[in-house]
Amino acid sequence: MSWSHRARQQLLTPWRQLPLLDRWLLAELIGPLIFGVAAFTAVSLSVGAVFELVRRVAESGLPLDVAVRVLVLEMPSFLVLSFPMATLMATLLTYSKLSGNSELTALRSVGVATWRMVVPAVAIALVMTMLTFTFNEAIVPRTLFEAKNTLNRAIGRAVAGEQKDNVMFSKYGEIQAEDGSTERGLTHFFYAQRFNKGVMERVTLLDLSRRDQRVLLSADRARWSEADAQWEFLDGHVFGVTEGSDSSTTSADFDRYLYPLGSQPLQVAKLPKDSNSMTIGQARTAERLLREASDLQGARKLRVRIQEKFAFPAVCLVFGLIGSSLGVRPHSRRSRSQGFGLSVLLIFGYYLVAFVFSSLGVKGTLSPYFSAWLPVVIGLGGGVYLLRQASR
Repeated sequence: MSWSHRARQQLLTPWRQLPLLDRWLLAELIGPLIFGVAAFTAVSLSVGAVFELVRRVAESGLPLDVAVRVLVLEMPSFLVLSFPMATLMATLLTYSKLSGNSELTALRSVGVATWRMVVPAVAIALVMTMLTFTFNEAIVPRTLFEAKNTLNRAIGRAVAGEQKDNVMFSKYGEIQAEDGSTERGLTHFFYAQRFNKGVMERVTLLDLSRRDQRVLLSADRARWSEADAQWEFLDGHVFGVTEGSDSSTTSADFDRYLYPLGSQPLQVAKLPKDSNSMTIGQARTAERLLREASDLQGARKLRVRIQEKFAFPAVCLVFGLIGSSLGVRPHSRRSRSQGFGLSVLLIFGYYLVAFVFSSLGVKGTLSPYFSAWLPVVIGLGGGVYLLRQASR
């Protein structure tokens, strides 16, 4: 027996160990699932990326090979969107076809429970859930980042992550009064007109850490010094005001000035603007920085988005359960066009509910956890209800 034949046998062993019922239903599901992924990806990619790239090729002279590369790099983000929709359509069409052909009726006649017929669909949905999470966390942020960089290089813009306008950071801490007491408040405000390749340009720093003293520092450039663990301000002016009985003002020009402010402004500048382009780790870092800057609304919004990064893949499980529960009903038969149309309606309804709950979470009406997970819980509850109805 050749090595390739032995390897093939080892790969097929787990499949052959599955019950015949599961192998049959899984084989029926795989074809519509692939068709659904291809169909929904093609539609969303055409609307979301192809038209814009064609416009850039025609109007801005974007090279065709660069446009194709950008399209390929953006494809994983559209694949992720298609996974839940394809899961819904595949389970709905497959079980509707089997029910319409009386094959599920035959299974019932030999004592196979309805819930048992749905198990392969739930297994497929769980696989798609894990695949969606993996894509969202490990692939999509990197490919979107590379796609943006490729496009920016081609049209002569700065690479994403190397340039950002209007970088602002507010630091809160303990403010010391003349009598030695402290209270919490705004201690530093940092503003840079532009961040360009690791250098802050046209920088202003306001130091309010002492109640009796104000320091305003303005510089042409500033950069974070890892060796000194401080900010290095270049070619600027520092202005200080001391209040109280001995009030005075001081000012001086400088070529180089080290200031003990943390590296948070640099982290803010390097973070992606869009939470969809962040990994969970980046989103948590951004949420912490916003919380430290007392931007409570921005931090709350990111907490909602972080929970949604966990909850979104579970939509595959919701759609898999709903689709199979609808299709498994006796005498349920739908064509591909009908299944596609019903899938679109169900998808629209679910995402509308998810959008409403997300908005409530951002506003603070619901906690981030509930705003992200309640649509999933409601969807799973609806799927269980439909399955029980089909089992009667």
